[in-house]
Amino acid sequence: MADRRGGTSSNVFTLWREWRKWRKRRHARKQARHLIKESRRILRKYDHRIKDEVAQEVRKAVEELRGALRGPFSQLRDRLDRLDALVDKHLAFGRKSAIREYAESIAVAVLIALFLRAFVVEAFKIPSGSMVPTLEVGDHIFVNKFIYGFRVPFTNVKFLPFKEPRRGEVIVFVYPQDESKDFIKRIVAVGGDTIAFSDNQVIVNGKPIPRKRLVGPCLYPDVEEGSDGWQPRPCVAYEEEQNGIHYRVVHDLNEYPFPDRKTFKVPRGQLFVMGDNRDNSHDSRFWGTVPLNFVKGRAIVIWWSYGQPDGVRWRRFFKWLHAPSEPRAPNLKQ
Repeated sequence: MADRRGGTSSNVFTLWREWRKWRKRRHARKQARHLIKESRRILRKYDHRIKDEVAQEVRKAVEELRGALRGPFSQLRDRLDRLDALVDKHLAFGRKSAIREYAESIAVAVLIALFLRAFVVEAFKIPSGSMVPTLEVGDHIFVNKFIYGFRVPFTNVKFLPFKEPRRGEVIVFVYPQDESKDFIKRIVAVGGDTIAFSDNQVIVNGKPIPRKRLVGPCLYPDVEEGSDGWQPRPCVAYEEEQNGIHYRVVHDLNEYPFPDRKTFKVPRGQLFVMGDNRDNSHDSRFWGTVPLNFVKGRAIVIWWSYGQPDGVRWRRFFKWLHAPSEPRAPNLKQ
């Protein structure tokens, strides 16, 4: 038993020692590549200030270090120290300080983040319950900003659209009546469509959106007027389908049904949007359609969710919002 324990300890120590050697070699190679790059930059940028014999000596040391990258560690360390000493002796005026290198790295990271936010993906937080049950208050989502075309920051100018918005998709857009605000709703009709409402059902181009009533308890949390906290609200739930996208909508039993409306034609270049919480959504039924160039992007995934009354909602993490699915009867009870 003692021999086995001693052997195990010896193996662990050997592995630890080999790992430290590997880490040192890896760090030395990283330093060598950085020094080679820095030396070449200084030689290129300050060629007019460097004597020919010094430049030749540095170039020779650079090539020797390059050749040692795959050689023994002792040789790599020796070549690295030699080139570092040469650069310090003859080219120190061209070296970047540690502060400058960190500042440049941070600046590049910030520029990349701003580019991604402006043109690729942006994060949004859901502030209201108008999209319940698809999105709840406190959901944090990522929005694909290039799928409908790149939008010039601080303008409504768009170019290079990859596709047109389709019925059934959840979009983030600039609120037409107050361009300082962003709204999120679901597209139910596009330019050229006709839309009408009858008995709480949406009719597009003369055909009701296919839907199926879901059986079982239907409750969702909301802040009732005059109350201090979240209260469960009774509802009726349906599963609708457009363009292969299945999604749930709810009708609040405490609210009056939204009124029937005569057929309305959506203008070209516009979208008719509605919330999935059909009786608690301020949408196109009240303020009109959304111009295509006001669309910021398509909601793609919930990456974080936190809010009352649940706290952290682990069940909602990484929930995709447009994945096609077969009709099903999920439990809406919160």
